[in-house]
Amino acid sequence: MSSKIVEEIKNMSVKDLAELIKTLETTFGVSAAAPVAAAAPAAAGAAPAAAEEKNEYEVTLKDAGANKINVIKALRSVTSLALGDAKAAVENTPFVVSKAAPKEEAQKIKKELEAAGAKVDLS
Repeated sequence: MSSKIVEEIKNMSVKDLAELIKTLETTFGVSAAAPVAAAAPAAAGAAPAAAEEKNEYEVTLKDAGANKINVIKALRSVTSLALGDAKAAVENTPFVVSKAAPKEEAQKIKKELEAAGAKVDLS
C-alpha cells in the first residue's frame, strides 16, 4: 500500500503537494516544518556528507612563491608539461594543474607543489 502512495506522490505537481501537506497538517494537527533547533544540526550534518561525496578535484596553482625553479621542477614531476610550458604556468598563476583529479591524486599533487614552496587550491 505504501508503494502506491509513494507512486501517487511522485506524479503530483508542486501545487498539489503543497495542498496535500496543508490538508495533512490540519487533519492531524501537525506541522511539516522542522523545529529550528533540530534543523540546525541536520543542516550541519548534511554539509560534511556532501563534501565526502566529492571524488574529483580541480587542482589550481595559486602562487609559485619565492623559489620558482623548485615549483617548476615539482610541476613537471606531477604533470606531463614541457619545461617551457611549466615555466609559463608558474609565471602566469593561477594555473589549473588538473581539472578532475581523484582525491588521493589531488592531495599528492598539492603536497608536492607546496613542498616546493607553491600555494595550491583544491576545489
